[in-house]
Amino acid sequence: MGSQDGEGYREDGEGPQREVTLSPFFISKYAITNAQFARFVEETGYQTTAEQIGWSHVFHLLLTAEQKRNTTQVPSETPWWYPTNSAAWKTPEGPQSNWAGREHHPVVHVSWFDAVAYCNWAACGLPTEAQWEYSARAGSSQMYPWGPELKYNNKHMCNVWQGRFPGQNTAEDGYIGTAPVDAFSPNAFGLSNTIGNVWEWCADFFSASYHTTSSNNDPLYLQDTGIRSVRGGSFLCHHSYCNRYRLGARNGNPPNTTCSNLGFRIAHKE
Repeated sequence: MGSQDGEGYREDGEGPQREVTLSPFFISKYAITNAQFARFVEETGYQTTAEQIGWSHVFHLLLTAEQKRNTTQVPSETPWWYPTNSAAWKTPEGPQSNWAGREHHPVVHVSWFDAVAYCNWAACGLPTEAQWEYSARAGSSQMYPWGPELKYNNKHMCNVWQGRFPGQNTAEDGYIGTAPVDAFSPNAFGLSNTIGNVWEWCADFFSASYHTTSSNNDPLYLQDTGIRSVRGGSFLCHHSYCNRYRLGARNGNPPNTTCSNLGFRIAHKE
């Protein structure tokens, strides 16, 4: 686990690299889709965090000019995130939007609590960081599942930012927002889009000391830090701003966070 390739973020605690041992487990090939989440909501009547509070963060290029004009209190430190009224999983760009045509895209605007609620309904759980990284690596010790470079034979292998962040996305990889969960070639274990597309919630609390304080056997960091781990990067990651789409990269968010690039996949022990 971990990274010591010189590309990492010291504050994220990406290293030191170490070997860990995991018990057998299952993990979903894909992130949970809008269609899957809709079945969960239909059966349970569940209301997500974003629906309860009435808004969520939407990336600015996904909004119309009118929506931007009507949005106030855009965070100065991340001015590309617009707090958008009524944005939620089923209205991902606000009240005039829906997920029609995106049935097989990953569900977004889901908090850690929403992901856990889905897992409880589906009799599974979120992957631990270790399970996630083992699955994403699929035997690779390099920066990406396919090798040391972001492209493979000059071919796009994942959905990440193309162009100059945050104002210009050339969409050279085919997508400005999310891509279908089975877009791009799967890794050697058959998992798709572990790199880019959407950040994926994990079971652990996030700590920069993870690699030095968690167990080497089935590690799971449960000391409450107020932040939950996310892995994999998203369609907004770019080397000039956030290259956390590398296999060893890690990050965290408060568990009530909801936004346009945050989803999850599921796992359970054998």
